[in-house]
Amino acid sequence: MNRYIEKKHVIHTFSPDHVPAASARPGETLIFETYDCHMGQLLREGSDFDHMDKSLANPATGPVYIEGACPQDILRLAIRNIELDQVGILDKGPTAGALKEHFPEYIIRRLPVKDGMVHYGHLQIPVRPMIGVIGTAPKGHAVSTLAPGDHGGNMDCTSIGPGAVLYLPVRVPGALLAMGDLHAVMGDGECGNCGVETGGRVTVQVDVVKNHPIPWPLVETGDRWIVIASRENVDEACQKAVDQMFTFLTVEAGLSKLDAGMLIDMLGNLVVCQIVNPQKTVRLEMPKWPLEKLGFYGFADQESITRSLKGEQEVRP
Repeated sequence: MNRYIEKKHVIHTFSPDHVPAASARPGETLIFETYDCHMGQLLREGSDFDHMDKSLANPATGPVYIEGACPQDILRLAIRNIELDQVGILDKGPTAGALKEHFPEYIIRRLPVKDGMVHYGHLQIPVRPMIGVIGTAPKGHAVSTLAPGDHGGNMDCTSIGPGAVLYLPVRVPGALLAMGDLHAVMGDGECGNCGVETGGRVTVQVDVVKNHPIPWPLVETGDRWIVIASRENVDEACQKAVDQMFTFLTVEAGLSKLDAGMLIDMLGNLVVCQIVNPQKTVRLEMPKWPLEKLGFYGFADQESITRSLKGEQEVRP
């Protein structure tokens, strides 16, 4: 039976000081119940931004202590399913996004989400579920769930959805995994301030890759490897993403510096994830097929993933 993490276990920072809401063993499947990014405050007709508690923004469900996860390891998170709530919030306003000067007052739309579609007036837009906030605790300090970073956090990356595998660094014992801020659909860049914000339930299988430190988020899909980078502005984030992919190709895939650089030139796709958060986030995508032809099929085979803690002394909180 899958372990269910209720949304009453909510945090607004990724922090090593949080008491775990639950613990899980590598190989277990968890279901995270999540609020929307407004913690449900705008679902009621007549509610508005002026009367909501903005300190409750971007709640994340958790954290969950992953047994056997230690600094210098990485979490492997296979996203099996995202079940969305039946109402999503879409808004425009004067405080964020590239269109804020066009909307001096907040406008809120509550959109039905049903039968695999977001219903916007006469338009039916296919859902593309994604996790906006997902991360582990950084070492020694707390980071707001509003911010992205090397720990993950508010990356708003549309590639983090069903079928993807997300790898996150472990900085503290147990990793302290949390997630929230689901979107029914969102364009890359989150240009206008938000996606269709909704709550729901995320089914994820957790594993630990031992003694294989990768210091930033990495996504694996059926046909791509994706590095995610966040910095103060888009230019810096782009440079960081290119540096990360170069490191991934040379250190993990074993390519020469020349081959890595040439492949990035020919096949690397740089995509803006979001421009609305305290730091901006981009991703660099590389197709798998050339790396497989060169002999790289992934840095973690089944034997290197910890699925059992037999013989290890580990205390469950």
